[in-house]
Amino acid sequence: MMRTIYRLNDNWEHYCGSLGGIWEVWRERKWATSLYHLPWTQVELPHCYNAEDAVHPDVKYYQGPAWYRTLLDVDNPYPEGRTIIEFEGAGQKSDVYIGTERAGSHNGGYDEFRFDVTDAAIAAKENDLYGGKVPLAVMTDNSRDLQSIPSDISDFNLYGGLYRHVHLRYVPKLSLERVHVQVEQASREEASIRLKARLYNPTGAEDEVRFTAVFRDPSGREVGRVETDAAPWAGMETVGELGLQAPALWSPDDPRLYTCEVTLASAHGSMQLTERFGVRHYEFLENGPFMLNGERLLIRGTHRHDDHAGLGAAMTDELVRAELKLAKEMGANFLRLGHYQQSRLVLELCDELGILVWEEIPWCRGGLGEESYQEQCRQMLAAMIDQHYNHPSVIIWGLGNENDWAGDFEQFDQEHIRSFMKELHQLSHRLDPERVTGIRRCEFCKDIVDVYSPSIWAGWYRGIYPKYEEYSLHGFRNTSRFIHMEWGADAMAGRHVEQPYTGFQDIQAGDTAEERDGDFLAAGGDPRVSVLGDWSETYFCDLIDWHLKSQERMGWLTGTAQWVFKDFSTPLRPDNPVPYVNQKGVVERDHTKKEAYYVFQSYWSKEPMVRLYGHSWHTRWGYEGESKRIRVYSNCPEAELFLNGESLGRRRRDSQNYPCAGLRWNAVFRQGVNQLRVEAEKDGKIVVDQLTFTYQTERWGQPVSLQMRLADRREGRARIEVRAFDANGVFCPDAAMFVRFSLAGEGKLIANLGTASGSSYVQLANGQAVIVAECREEGKAVVCAVSDGLKTAMLPLSN
Repeated sequence: MMRTIYRLNDNWEHYCGSLGGIWEVWRERKWATSLYHLPWTQVELPHCYNAEDAVHPDVKYYQGPAWYRTLLDVDNPYPEGRTIIEFEGAGQKSDVYIGTERAGSHNGGYDEFRFDVTDAAIAAKENDLYGGKVPLAVMTDNSRDLQSIPSDISDFNLYGGLYRHVHLRYVPKLSLERVHVQVEQASREEASIRLKARLYNPTGAEDEVRFTAVFRDPSGREVGRVETDAAPWAGMETVGELGLQAPALWSPDDPRLYTCEVTLASAHGSMQLTERFGVRHYEFLENGPFMLNGERLLIRGTHRHDDHAGLGAAMTDELVRAELKLAKEMGANFLRLGHYQQSRLVLELCDELGILVWEEIPWCRGGLGEESYQEQCRQMLAAMIDQHYNHPSVIIWGLGNENDWAGDFEQFDQEHIRSFMKELHQLSHRLDPERVTGIRRCEFCKDIVDVYSPSIWAGWYRGIYPKYEEYSLHGFRNTSRFIHMEWGADAMAGRHVEQPYTGFQDIQAGDTAEERDGDFLAAGGDPRVSVLGDWSETYFCDLIDWHLKSQERMGWLTGTAQWVFKDFSTPLRPDNPVPYVNQKGVVERDHTKKEAYYVFQSYWSKEPMVRLYGHSWHTRWGYEGESKRIRVYSNCPEAELFLNGESLGRRRRDSQNYPCAGLRWNAVFRQGVNQLRVEAEKDGKIVVDQLTFTYQTERWGQPVSLQMRLADRREGRARIEVRAFDANGVFCPDAAMFVRFSLAGEGKLIANLGTASGSSYVQLANGQAVIVAECREEGKAVVCAVSDGLKTAMLPLSN
């Protein structure tokens, strides 16, 4: 079979900034000795030009135009075939050119789009300036625009760049554009399949086509076939129907996928598409739980942003696969894709892994704009449904997020927003009658959509977490089909405390725990844990533990999704311990797991696991002889703990015995080094975890100085630790002030990653911070750490 699609990852050049016109992209090819050459740099796709500045502590991230260019070898194998450039997503607006001819423009940073460049490519190949190749240029622009979604007051960066894949595709003169496999009346006994297709026929060819579709079950066995001869048609039309007896049902525990192999043949050639689909039926019961394939399923979810350390939105396929695998291994069966359409690979992985999906358009905060704004919402909703229609993982089409949050327009008209929300709801059901609609946090629109999530942030932005179930019941009783999206807390990786601040004594519990505008700020407003708390992993784990044990006994609950799986960048949080990073993830921005990951595993995962809390808690503190708590998280029936080789006894697991489901011990540590080891068993499999820490009994005063040491050096990289000490030279294990790293000489800091160990300006966690420097063994460099009011530390890195 001839190759008809090419991924365009290599041989790109990038320029960040505006140009006087498209000719500036190519001018140097004609005027090689011109003084006006621009500083183009070699890049590979996917590429995001905010990969570092989104989390730079000292600069505002760039929002504006940037350019990409490449030269393509184009050789369409089809006589009179069409040549397509296909984008899986580009931020946030795009203009595409072949040479100096505009091929098309697109507004929207997350949906797929494509342009037919057939005629322009033929003309460009005849231009001697390009040496027989086809010059492709793309301008992407993430400039601020009140009349575009998402709003710039959203709590995430509006990234710029070609941060998803670009493809060169060849198709016949008359081809398939889209195939939808509509599963109707699904049950364990039977299912009805309606196959729909849309043609791409830009020249109006009238030749008869033969349409063939072969259906295969999850084992690859053919279970049905559709064949038809027809004249070309317009729009999405039904081309065949099929009945399945005793279908293999798709579910999170058993994500079985069918395939539909489609061939379209005509006098102009043939082409093939393969679509995967699943058979499942679901229902959000009114005032009740969620049902999948006739059985109750508790939705155990989290959220995902397209964002990664050092890459921004330009995640590689390997990283996306690793991330979704991590979420599944944590035990999640649901993802809300916040707050925009995500790549086809994300949806394919959710299908394969068995992860239910809420996917939404980026109508997020700000209000409602003019007609062009509204048309963008309509188009992005239609594109999302059209492009991701066949994915069995998708159960909810999200119409918006926090649409009660004003700020982008002088007028905020609730009735106007309600009217438009109704329009989107009706559009969604017209395009896809089988799936439900949903929104989060807009009380005056909750009666419009099928499923609604109120705002409940028990123990972080409002209230206290022991009242979580009461807050949820309040939302449940005021919503016909309730689901809870977004709960959790921020946690600085590596920060642990002996006694976390809970706010139980200081914070008014109230009847609800809805987030209010401004609650995300680091100061001001009503008393709340997000301002008064310690941002420790300890509190984070306790809060999650309480939520999860409560959810297990809430028989009416559809489910919830914790916010968020991974830390991500945001322009709204410059004062966070890692500046410009929302730190509510259970993994850091580079996939490093926080302790909270294992709390989820202990409730959700079926694979035997055990985890001692505090692997990054290198120094614990207290008085000599003082009893200290040891936390263990496990899904095994019981566990045995050892301290310095001696058994502290066994504990039985009981999910309602808070905290740690009963797997907690109190013990007296010896001064200095201590070792902990835990053993557990489930289904005949023994699992073990162990850690070592230092117990400090010497008291300390206020920090007065910093000290640095070289912790590790290999392969041209040095790992450097800085610690805070008091006037007597005693380590201060609770110090949490900001420290700034810098490097002078040969080398550079590996910074702007938005992680606890990859930021040049960062708060100490338990009295210390880490940075990595890139430097040659034979080079000379000095790393410096400064903090207001403390003696500066310097560390030479030369041999």
